[in-house]
Amino acid sequence: MKNQFKKYFPSHEEVVKAKNILKDIIYETPLQKNLILSEKYQSNIFLKREDLQIIRSYKIRGAYNKIKSLSQKELKKGIVCASAGNHAQGVAYSCKKLKFPGKIYMPSTTPKQKVERVKMFGKEYVEIIMIGDTFDAVSHEAIKDCKKNKKVFIHPFNDIKIIEGQATIGLEILKQSTSKSIDYVFLPIGGGGLASGVGSHFKQFSPKTKIIGVEPQGAPSMSYSLKKGKIIELKTIDRFIDGASVKKVGELNFNICNQVLYEIKTVPEGKVCTTILDLYNLEAIVAEPAGALSIAALDFYSKKIKGKTIVCILSGGNNDITRTEEIRERSLLYEEKKHYFIVKFPQRAGALKEFVNNILGPKDDIVYFEYSKKTSKEEGPAVIGIELSDKNEFSGFLGRMKKYKVHFQYLNKNPDLFRILI
Repeated sequence: MKNQFKKYFPSHEEVVKAKNILKDIIYETPLQKNLILSEKYQSNIFLKREDLQIIRSYKIRGAYNKIKSLSQKELKKGIVCASAGNHAQGVAYSCKKLKFPGKIYMPSTTPKQKVERVKMFGKEYVEIIMIGDTFDAVSHEAIKDCKKNKKVFIHPFNDIKIIEGQATIGLEILKQSTSKSIDYVFLPIGGGGLASGVGSHFKQFSPKTKIIGVEPQGAPSMSYSLKKGKIIELKTIDRFIDGASVKKVGELNFNICNQVLYEIKTVPEGKVCTTILDLYNLEAIVAEPAGALSIAALDFYSKKIKGKTIVCILSGGNNDITRTEEIRERSLLYEEKKHYFIVKFPQRAGALKEFVNNILGPKDDIVYFEYSKKTSKEEGPAVIGIELSDKNEFSGFLGRMKKYKVHFQYLNKNPDLFRILI
C-alpha cells in the first residue's frame, strides 16, 4: 500500500501548478480567527471560509483543475459528472467558463437550491439528469453514459487531478497562517477528496499537524473501510448530510487517507444541525450540513484542543432554506429538548385540560398534537410533541406523568414507531 501511496501522492509542483490554473477563477478564501469558538474552547480557532468561494464550496478547485487537464479533443466530446450538488456546480461553472458541453447527473433527493444553482452556473452548456436516490446510484448511471458515448467522467473525489485541486486549500492555509504551528486541522469527509488533498499537503509541509477527518454518523464509509483495512461499500446510509454521504469511498482517497489522517470522528446529524443553527444565530454564517461537520466535531475534542491552534475547514454554504425546519427538529431531538409520546387520554371532557395544568411545566410547550376521539372506547391515544426550554426539565416532566398516572409510550427511543407517526 505504501508504494501505491507514493505513486499517487500529489507532488508540491503539481499543487502549485493547480493553484496557478485556478488563480483566475477562484478566490483565495480567508482564514479567519473565530472569537466565539476560540473563547468557548480556550484555544485559537480559525475557519477556512470555503463557503465564500465563487460557488460557495471548495469543489470548484478540483473540478476546474481536472477539466483544464483534458485535451481539446476530449472536451469537444463533452464531459459527464455525478454529484449531490457542489461538485456539479463546479463542473457547471467550468463548462460555461470554457464553453463546452457537460451532462450532470444528480440524485432526485438533491435540495432544490443546489439544482437551481447548477442551472445558474452552467446555463445552456449543461444538461441536468435527475435520477436515483444516492450519489452511488447516480454515479453508476453517469459512468454508463460515459462508456456508451465515449465521454470523460469527472469524478468528484477519486482522481489525482481532483485531489491536487483540493490540496490548494492546504497550500493556502499554511501560507495564510500567522501561527508558528497548526496543531489540528478538522475537515469533512465524504468520498475523501478534500481529506486526501489537504492531508497530503500537510503531511509534506507540516507533518506534526494532526488531521482529523469528520464523517456523518449515518454515513461512516471512510472510517469503516479504514477499520476493516479495505474499501467497504455500506449497504445503507443517512442522506441528510448530502454533501458528505457516500456508500463507497474512492480507492485513491482510501490509500492516501490511510497515510495522512490522524483519526476520524463520526458526528451525529443532530449535532451538525445544532452547529448550523449556532453559526447562523451567533455568526451570521450560512453553512450547509457538510460544511458544518468540522466545527461540529470540536465538542468531542474540547480537552485535547485546549490552548492549541486549530483550523476548521468550513467547506460549503449551499443550504436550502426549505430544510430549516428539519434542521431545527433534528437539533432539538439531539439536544434532548424535544420529546414525543403516545398518550392515552380518558375519553371524557376536561382530560386534555388536566394534562396541560398538571403535567406541563411553566416553560414547556406542546408543539405537536394528533388525536381522534373514538366514543366506543374508554381511552383514546394522542401523539404529542413537547418542547422543553432545558433538557434537565425532562426528568421532572416524566415524574409528573407518573404521579398523575398518565398512560404513555415514549417515542424518541422507538425509531420504528417514531418514523411512522412523526
